[in-house]
Amino acid sequence: MRAFAILFLIGTLAACTKASEPQQVIKTTYNNMHIPDSLTYLALGDSYTIGEAVTQDQSFPYQLALRLNATNHFVKRPDIIAVTGWTTGDLKKAIVARDLKNHQYNIVTLLIGVNNQFRGYSKDDYRTEFIELLNTAISYAGNNKQHVFVLSIPDWGVTPFAKNGGYDAQVVGTQIDQFNAINKQETEKLGVTYVDITPSSRRASYESGLIANDGLHPSANMYSMWVSQLLPLIDAQVKY
Repeated sequence: MRAFAILFLIGTLAACTKASEPQQVIKTTYNNMHIPDSLTYLALGDSYTIGEAVTQDQSFPYQLALRLNATNHFVKRPDIIAVTGWTTGDLKKAIVARDLKNHQYNIVTLLIGVNNQFRGYSKDDYRTEFIELLNTAISYAGNNKQHVFVLSIPDWGVTPFAKNGGYDAQVVGTQIDQFNAINKQETEKLGVTYVDITPSSRRASYESGLIANDGLHPSANMYSMWVSQLLPLIDAQVKY
């Protein structure tokens, strides 16, 4: 039961490698903003997408949209299908329940799999369900693969939560790499952009400011680094 309870705290985590200071978070919100000629954005995932342990505006989808708006690439408030603890199977069911068949988006992001790894679920099942989710993401982008962006799974093994819980960081990291090998292979096979945030996520092993107060999930600064990786790709591939 303890492991099951913990898993619903996990929907995402933090990660990074070594480099410069994290980007300062843009401190603005959608409150009372008029956004002309807006692009639409759908974010699919788990706690890393919903922004567990940070405010909504600090989550990576909102930071991404706000930073695009700051450069006059106007994006509406993101549509998000994500809940802490979700696996690929959970996300598939939620998408069906949400019934967005008649919706199309200019930008779609997909980040999913940490809970499959955490629960010890089959990698073969992960591959099958990830492929289904990726094809769904492409369909929501109007079958324009240039407008879909897959993010790798961050490495939660470097977090205080993992250390205090007695998890072996090396084992966790190896398993995360195995799941990422699957999602990267399938993403590239379909010609979709893959954004590898895992190396940078491992910076959390020595930069405490990259972890939220719960000791597990990314801080606003961590999310800001992910956005910095996404921005130039979206700028190059999404026509405004």
